[in-house]
Amino acid sequence: MQNSRVTVVENSPAPVRRRGRPPAFERNQVLTRAAETFWRLGYEGASIADLTEAMGITAQSLYAAFGSKADLYKEALAHYRHTIGAFTAHALTQERNAADAFVRLLKEAASEFCKAGRPQGCMISTATLACASENQPVADHVAGLRAGALAAFQDRIERGVAEGHFRPDTDAAALARYLGAIIQGMSVQARDGASEEELASLAAIASAEVNRHRT
Repeated sequence: MQNSRVTVVENSPAPVRRRGRPPAFERNQVLTRAAETFWRLGYEGASIADLTEAMGITAQSLYAAFGSKADLYKEALAHYRHTIGAFTAHALTQERNAADAFVRLLKEAASEFCKAGRPQGCMISTATLACASENQPVADHVAGLRAGALAAFQDRIERGVAEGHFRPDTDAAALARYLGAIIQGMSVQARDGASEEELASLAAIASAEVNRHRT
């Protein structure tokens, strides 16, 4: 009896599926795109589909890199503060005279809020003023950023009083809140179509109020 020969054919190895992290992307670049999308549509108005399309990544990559839509929003706000919105901190820290700092801030706000090629106004000043109850933590976070800006204004004014740039009788808290209201109002008006020239006229009136407190 003849033994039958069995031929073993080795199959080509199956493609190995790569596991682990999703394809890499430049984080600051996608944050810029996410920030602009949130800025233009609002937190609730920006869907995951809107965000992934703007960022050029998949929903899986978004969640893997940022955790959640809320976490992405918070990081996008921080990115905005350190890029487009950094002119506020620069004015407060780079000018030696406190009054000059606020005059510069008002003038630059009029220009920055009307820049072409991006949404008008300030991403933070008018962000998430009203929202569904489940998004209240996001609204509270943005309100905290605005409160932090007012605190920075007040601190700069108080230092200005101590350094002799503002009159000793200057009410730092009231002046800070006034300037915050002016800048927030400028942001709203920019979103509604006000021109840079119109905002500059408003900034000039507010600057006159700042100068009224100079020593």
